Amino acid sequence: MRQSDRLSRIPPYLAFEIDRKKREAIAAGIDVIDLGVGDPDRPTPDFVVEAMTRAIRDPRNHTYALGAGVREFRQAAVDSMARRFGVQLDPMKELVPLIGSKDAIAHLPLAFVNPGEHVLIPDPGYPAYISGCILAGGVPWPMPMSEETGWLPCLREIPSAVTDSARMLYLNYPNNPTGAVATLSFFREAVAFARERDILLVHDAAYIDTWFDEPAPSVFQVPEARQCAIELHSLSKSYNMTGWRIGFAVGNAEAIRHLAFVKSNVDSGPFKAIQWAAAEALAETDGTSTRAMNDLYRRRRDLLVAGLAALGVRASLPRGAFYVWARCPDGVDSLTFANRMLEQAAVTVIPGVGFGAAGEGWFRMGLTVPEDRLREAVERMRKVL
Repeated sequence: MRQSDRLSRIPPYLAFEIDRKKREAIAAGIDVIDLGVGDPDRPTPDFVVEAMTRAIRDPRNHTYALGAGVREFRQAAVDSMARRFGVQLDPMKELVPLIGSKDAIAHLPLAFVNPGEHVLIPDPGYPAYISGCILAGGVPWPMPMSEETGWLPCLREIPSAVTDSARMLYLNYPNNPTGAVATLSFFREAVAFARERDILLVHDAAYIDTWFDEPAPSVFQVPEARQCAIELHSLSKSYNMTGWRIGFAVGNAEAIRHLAFVKSNVDSGPFKAIQWAAAEALAETDGTSTRAMNDLYRRRRDLLVAGLAALGVRASLPRGAFYVWARCPDGVDSLTFANRMLEQAAVTVIPGVGFGAAGEGWFRMGLTVPEDRLREAVERMRKVL
């Protein structure tokens, strides 16, 4: 059966290929330490599960979540934004519930990008930005980032011929895969850049609650962002709720309305019981759950970075998210290195080139396994390296 041309233009998702090989190895009885896909290993907090249990038994939550969905979820989300970032938002006009933040990554280009128009995408960056753009008929324009720039794109170096036809700009901080955190001064620059060119700035803040040195900022701490930006939030990483598929988009009221219109034509909103459970999570005012997870990831980060250093492998010390972004040995490309680690050490890592051309020479390791498994992974890598 013939696939559409747009599918053939989407580059292969190397993380899926590595995952396929991992599953084959496990099926063959090999003990694989999976440092690939970023899926928290700790359970969803009990108080969230209990809220879900109550909500799922209420038949009023068994219907479509059309329109506003659960108003209490919207209110809890904007209250959370106010508490953490000092940002006051209208829960009905400046927010839309999401089936995970990837929901918006797929649907925003359908709302804003015409065939042939550009979408500015971080390189290295989350591959879904490219696929969402291509599925909408857009043209991805990679913005190279490097260790020298602090893993921030140089916006003013983008050719005017590209920015003249650009409709969207993706940013993602704390960053996947590098662990970099943007400064407010960079966000001010990005907001000014987007406003000057009438570009929608989309800040994917899926990891905003996972930080190590100081809290990661929201783009809406720049007041002018309300005129040009949307920010995507997810409970997947913050509350270990990846399988629940719940998040929200906040920002410019017109942009939110267009996103909601697209979603009304393709889905019926998140299950209402999950919205009630998410409202309970967001109402946790003391940050106990996220603070405990950040302490855990910090210990794992320090252990893994020190272990890699002992092997002569240089890693960027992540300031946020739960990944370690490390250099491949000299002369070894990232895909070869990832395959070697899986085949010879039974350790899964993601090759940097899977995140874009600027990721070549690097690889990503997740902090979502216990410390004893991280130590074992380093020891296995030592025998190979």
